Amino acid sequence: MSELKERLLPPRPASAMNLRDSAVTRPSASGRAPLLGVDVLGLKKRGQGLRSWIRVDTSGNTQVMEVDKFTMMRRCDLPARDLRLLDPLFVYPSTILGREKAIVVNLEQIRCIITADEVLLLNSLDNYVLRYVVELQQRLKTSSVGEMWQQENAQLSRRRSRSFDNAFENSSPDYLPFEFRALEIALEAACTFLDSQASELEIEAYPLLDELTSKISTLNLERVRRLKSRLVALTRRVQKVRDEIEQLMDDDGDMAEMYLTEKKRRMEGSLYGDQSLLGYRSNDGLSVSAPVSPVSSPPDSRRLDKSLSIARSRHDSARSSEGVTENIEELEMLLEAYFVVIDSTLNKLTSLKEYIDDTEDFINIQLDNVRNQLIQFELLLTTATFVVAIFGVVAGIFGMNFEIDFFNQPGAFRWVLIITGVCGFVIFSAFVWFFKYRRLMPL
Repeated sequence: MSELKERLLPPRPASAMNLRDSAVTRPSASGRAPLLGVDVLGLKKRGQGLRSWIRVDTSGNTQVMEVDKFTMMRRCDLPARDLRLLDPLFVYPSTILGREKAIVVNLEQIRCIITADEVLLLNSLDNYVLRYVVELQQRLKTSSVGEMWQQENAQLSRRRSRSFDNAFENSSPDYLPFEFRALEIALEAACTFLDSQASELEIEAYPLLDELTSKISTLNLERVRRLKSRLVALTRRVQKVRDEIEQLMDDDGDMAEMYLTEKKRRMEGSLYGDQSLLGYRSNDGLSVSAPVSPVSSPPDSRRLDKSLSIARSRHDSARSSEGVTENIEELEMLLEAYFVVIDSTLNKLTSLKEYIDDTEDFINIQLDNVRNQLIQFELLLTTATFVVAIFGVVAGIFGMNFEIDFFNQPGAFRWVLIITGVCGFVIFSAFVWFFKYRRLMPL
């Protein structure tokens, strides 16, 4: 990985070092100190719109290119809005777009343009991008070895007998075209990355939630809140990848548009067919450059040309329909496999969210129980306060400034306390019985 990173890094020219050294040592004309650490060539390159791209061809060879946006648009026949999806300065949701000559892929860290002959990635030091390049090289080399093995076995089978030739060819493995292999690795990298993040979130979430159920504190609640925000963001990203794959699977036209090798083959075949038709007409003595008069040309030649054009169009349409059906099946099976993977990741996040919701419900039930206990205690305390207030009323009555004969008796104060205490106990018991009868508290 380190060797690939060093090889993909563009070498720094000596002029940049000289400019940087001169900018540090040479004072400016205005007498101000120069800006330290500013790469003049880098600023000029950004002003020109040049960007570093990693090119991987069908043989697995890598190359670093410096291409501007307009050259890339002409090279891949893409509009400017498709290239904005690959801009690392902007955050766009995951997208897979099938165009006439390319497939634009924006899946998490993997942002690339896939054509029938090459894969163009934005040059980055991200480990996922380097892993994508390494995995693509390994897959391409393995597939090339498999194709050579298939050709050798096919030649051996033809030498042995013709009867077993068709059987062997039918049982031979079906290799995906180049653009599908590159798309498969991009889907695999995105699904693996999202699944690993979901697994890390699970490992962190379950112990934290169990700790929160055992001890409800402000710190644990804050940690769960951050965890839930991360979960919502990750679920949104996984859901977008899943919806993108599902949208492609539901649209046969988009899937047929993404088969670039077949379209390139048809284009080459149509060019060869036009050239052969022109050669056929020139051999018949007809001038290709000069227009043919409908009066002077014989009707048999016109009928022959018309029949040939109709037959060729029927053959091309039948071949294209068969090819589109087969290609849709191949791409649909490929997308279905990774749809299952991303759907399992989404189910994992959904189950984690449900566990968080259940924990929140459990915490709310606990808090409601504590709140109910506090209300019951407050009710008992209010009742006891009411009973004690009776003593205050009696004390207020006997503390008034008037004379009664009852004050002169020696045991009057004792009888006042006994009668007041018995009345307060009866009133408190009546309140408690009423609370139990109404089921306001479990007594």
